Amino acid sequence: MKKIALAAALSVAATGAFAGNVAAPVMEPAVIVEETSSSSGGIIVPLLLLAVIAVVAAD
Repeated sequence: MKKIALAAALSVAATGAFAGNVAAPVMEPAVIVEETSSSSGGIIVPLLLLAVIAVVAAD
C-alpha cells in the first residue's frame, strides 16, 4: 500500500515538471500603421486661390 501511495505522490509531483514547452515563444511582429499626408491636396487649394485672384485681377 505504501508503494502505491508513493507512486501516486511521485506521479502527481512529476506532472508539474512537464507543463509547458522548452521551445522559445513565437511573438508576432507588431503592425505599424503610418498615416500619410497627401501633398496634392496641399497644392491644389493655393493654385485654385491664385487662379481666382488672377481672374478677378484680369477683370
